[in-house]
Amino acid sequence: MQIINRKVANTALIVSLTALLTPVWAQDNARMLSQQPPPPDVRFGPLFDAVQAAKLFPDQKTFADALPRSNPASILADWQMQKSQNNFDLKRFVSTNFILPGEGEKYVPPAGQSLREHINGLWPVLTRTTDKTGEWDSLLPLPKSYVVPGGRFREVYYWDSYFTMLGLAESGHWDKVRDMVDNFASELDRYGHIPNGNRSYYLSRSQPPFFSLMVELIATHDGDEAYRRYLPQLIKEHDYWMAGAAEVKSGAADRRVVRLSDGTLLNRYWDARDVPRTESWMDDISTAQQAPTRDKAELYRDLRAGAASGWDFSSRWFTDPKALGTIRTTKIIPVDLNALLFKLERVIAKASEVTGDKQGAERFAQRAKQRQAAINKWLWDDKSGWYVDYDWEKRATRPALTAAALFPLYLRVAEKSQAERTAQAVQAQLVKEGGVVTTTQNTGQQWDAPNGWAPLQWVAVEGLDSYGQQTLAKEVALRFLNNVQATYDKEHKLVEKYVVEGDGLGGGGGGEYPLQDGFGWTNGVTLKLMDKYCPKDVTCNNVKDLMPKS
Repeated sequence: MQIINRKVANTALIVSLTALLTPVWAQDNARMLSQQPPPPDVRFGPLFDAVQAAKLFPDQKTFADALPRSNPASILADWQMQKSQNNFDLKRFVSTNFILPGEGEKYVPPAGQSLREHINGLWPVLTRTTDKTGEWDSLLPLPKSYVVPGGRFREVYYWDSYFTMLGLAESGHWDKVRDMVDNFASELDRYGHIPNGNRSYYLSRSQPPFFSLMVELIATHDGDEAYRRYLPQLIKEHDYWMAGAAEVKSGAADRRVVRLSDGTLLNRYWDARDVPRTESWMDDISTAQQAPTRDKAELYRDLRAGAASGWDFSSRWFTDPKALGTIRTTKIIPVDLNALLFKLERVIAKASEVTGDKQGAERFAQRAKQRQAAINKWLWDDKSGWYVDYDWEKRATRPALTAAALFPLYLRVAEKSQAERTAQAVQAQLVKEGGVVTTTQNTGQQWDAPNGWAPLQWVAVEGLDSYGQQTLAKEVALRFLNNVQATYDKEHKLVEKYVVEGDGLGGGGGGEYPLQDGFGWTNGVTLKLMDKYCPKDVTCNNVKDLMPKS
């Protein structure tokens, strides 16, 4: 009984302390306290705010990932008592009460490794097992091992993982692929969705829904059993994205669903919280300070939804391409998201058919057909000749061409004529010296020019290839692979993103943190593209091996 009373007292202490805090982060604490486990900014309230405001660490994510050495309520109470003392040292207090995360992989590759050997050598380095975590850890346990991206990204990320899996499969590590799919299925069972990553502070949002493609990938190895095994979780994924659909009225939105004026249902990105991101706390507060006319809660949610999109950040979501404070992610219906949900509905239809559920198969096939028609009505710009996003609040398309326009080709949403026109536009505007550039805008944001990203190269290559654009697809692949190889030859690493246009090809820049190496999805896409274009009876260890011998 004494232990229970102490637990109640600790919770009461946190609630009483959070009641004193400014609206910047206190507004949703009561709700978040009911979730298990709460994120660090809720657990530590004013202490978390003080540490981040003091900028004790170059990366805001460091303290978000720190492990408390004792009960958070006790640490918080100690801080409240000590902070006003003359000799109080916040940095010393943090080091005494928290275990800080390590600096990442200390991997020194053997000299003379080929690109393929380097990637294969990285898989065990990037593999983690956290079936058990500390009671107060922000890291969420997963039942099986998984591969992390690398660098500051110490946890598994949802959409990254699909592209990492492509490389794992290519390396013959089907056990690791299956383990990761099982982990995501377990999250759907436990949380009702796949979080952005396996951290408590990521529970309030998801990421681009690639689970159906993961199931489809494992089915190429395991056969139809994969569809039978994961059908319940596929349906849970769909339920999450469509929550609120029955109640939402025309011209309005509810969580992740938007009903347009003609009654059509499409989807958007969303985050359940409207406070600064835990892992980028001061960055978001700074953005809000630079946009004084905006409602802070709305801005914070748009920043969080931008993180949910995977494109954090890009002028794709901005009113003013140069101003992050004009982000309006929740007002935008993204073409890539809806193409992915079309794919999810198609895969559920397939899985239902495999299990003998004829009615379920017909129902989801019809939903996919309706979504395809909606995408080709609302998210196709016939005047420009490419796929676009749609601002549902302003009732207007967002006409800029971005690499997201290739998702309807990748996921077979497009009609042949639409695919041909999109390919022409992509070739003219997005295909650069080092691959496909993310957008045509150079803003300093990492999901804009001059950067290109491995997942978008894969989407481009597969999308173009599937609509008869084999020459262009191969050109994109080889340009990106040569970029990756040249950077590897010079720096002996693969990185998160690459500069793909101009004279300075190589590691990309921009965004909120330094360039990260490792790197999960680059490793995966590089291997997959090398093997896609490797001549028969040739072992392609480096990109030069793809070229026909003279």
